[in-house]
Order: sequence, then C-alpha cells, then structure tokens
Amino acid sequence: MLSLPGSPSSSWPMFRSRLSATFAGADIRVCTAFWLFGLINNVLYVIILSAALDLVGPNVPKAVVLLADIIPSFVIKLCAPYFIHVIPYSLRTILFAVISTWGMLLTALAPPYTDGGSITMKMAGVVLASLSSGAGELSFLGLTHYYGPFSQAAWGSGTGAAGLIGAGAYSIATTSIGLSVKTSLLASSFLPIIMLLSFFLILPRGPLRRNHQVESHETITPSEDETMSDREDQGLLADPLAGSTTSRKSSRSTTSPPSWKRSFTQNLRRAQGLIIPYILPLMLVYFAEYLINQSITPTLLFPLNETPFTEYRSFYSTYAVRFAPMPP
Repeated sequence: MLSLPGSPSSSWPMFRSRLSATFAGADIRVCTAFWLFGLINNVLYVIILSAALDLVGPNVPKAVVLLADIIPSFVIKLCAPYFIHVIPYSLRTILFAVISTWGMLLTALAPPYTDGGSITMKMAGVVLASLSSGAGELSFLGLTHYYGPFSQAAWGSGTGAAGLIGAGAYSIATTSIGLSVKTSLLASSFLPIIMLLSFFLILPRGPLRRNHQVESHETITPSEDETMSDREDQGLLADPLAGSTTSRKSSRSTTSPPSWKRSFTQNLRRAQGLIIPYILPLMLVYFAEYLINQSITPTLLFPLNETPFTEYRSFYSTYAVRFAPMPP
C-alpha cells in the first residue's frame, strides 16, 4: 500500500522508492503488448455500440445492436474453453484479426437504412466481431499465465481505455471531422492489424516458447479435485502452497481422464463459490450500465438544443469517460 506524499508516514523520496519497487520487474514490451491486446479486443465493441443509432435508424430498438454484440461473445465464452487450447496462440491471433476485420467490413459496407438497406448484413458483421472479441478475451487472459501479474494489469488498463478511446474516436470522426458513418467504420476495420503487430513484433515470445516446451497436461484425480475445491472455498487469495504436497502426489496418478460429464460437474461446483462475492455484483453493475446505455438514455431523448452536443452519438463518448476504468 502506497502512502500519499506529504502524509506523516511518507515523503516524496520514500513514495518514489515504493512506487519503483511496486513496478520492479515489469517488462515494458509485455505491458505494451497486453495493453494493446485489451484495447483492440474491446474497442470495436465500443465503436459498434456508439454507432448503434446510425446502424439501425430511429425506428429499430438500439438494444438489437447490443444483443448482437453480447450474445455471440457470451456463447463463445461458454463453449471455447473446452477446445480452444488445441489452437496455437499465433494462429488464434491471426483468426481474431481476420474475423474482426471481416465483421467490421460487413457492417460498414452494408447499405444504410436511409437507402432502404436491411440491417441483417450489418448484424451479421456485428456477430462476427462479437465472436472474435469473446474468443480473444479468453485467449489473451489465458496468455497472461505466461507473463505474470503485470500483463494482467496492462490488459485491464487496455480494456478500460477502449471505452473512452472507441466512443471518443467515433464521435470525433463523425461529428467533429465530418466523416461519414461508412468511412468511420471502414477505418476502424483496420484496427485489428495492431493486434497482429503486438503479438508478432512487440510481445517477447520467449516465455511462451519455454513454457510450451516443458508444459505437460496431467490428469486431476477425484482426491485432488476435492483438495482444490477446499482451497477455493477459502477464497481466490488462499495460500497457493497449501496442499501442494498432496497435489504433487495425486497429479502423478495414472487414472484415466475424467468424462466430460464429470468434468462439467466439477467446473460447476467450483463456480458456486464465485457467484455471491464476484459474479452477482459484476452482473448487477453491467445490468445497470446497459440499462442506462441502451434503454433509459435513448428513451428519454434529451433535447439536443439543451445540450452541448449536436448528435446523439456524442452522448456515448461522454458516458464512456465515466466508465473508462471499467472494461466493456
């Protein structure tokens, strides 16, 4: 815990030394790469929500865009953990970039509603971008396992910045600069290239290669699963060394791999202890956020002549400033 400068227990030199100690061991390349992963993986999501009114028009509920942007990502997060590990990270990153770009191109090139165009093609593009974002979140969070806690912090910072940067960039492009919605979305379709550059040029690949060389997947026996469940009941911050001896002995067992049904049951049992302290509060926060963003604000329709804005889309960037620290 860092004491504030000027407090009785601290001074500027002490504060600087403690701050340096806090970030000791941080690799600037790792932090930069994961910050960009978090930013690019979530910024298209924000741009799509910011463009909701422009995509579907005033006669279609904006929640349609939200559902097309949320449900595919939710489904892939439920299913992908059971098979995505067989795909190398390098190939995953390429697939995410291609699918995201394809989705944004479909959304941008579809005929606008003002010309009588259907929203089906646009929503298909939104679905593709959502699938890529959901799978990307799983993969990049899993990738932090090889790069330590600073990679997780950088990822979280990038996802938070995506809200402000995405909404702000779309508002500036369409309102301040005067670009068309089509041009703005086409320009955003090239953003996934940054994800490729981050993975193949910025991110050090050494930790990933070394862990893949020594990594082996071992069967978790029922006795070990009970030990893990006991530790998880104590909280996510329980002593990681507790029960390590038992884990090492049981992990070497030659028991046959568990069936998918038993594995699914074990995962559900582990998740039970996370519902009240973590899942439920986060669910309520995001429920309130989307209710404000997609229902209450568009329904109230504040008169534009009484606001500093000229377009309703400008409300989103202002809204994002309040929630910039929160990943979308």
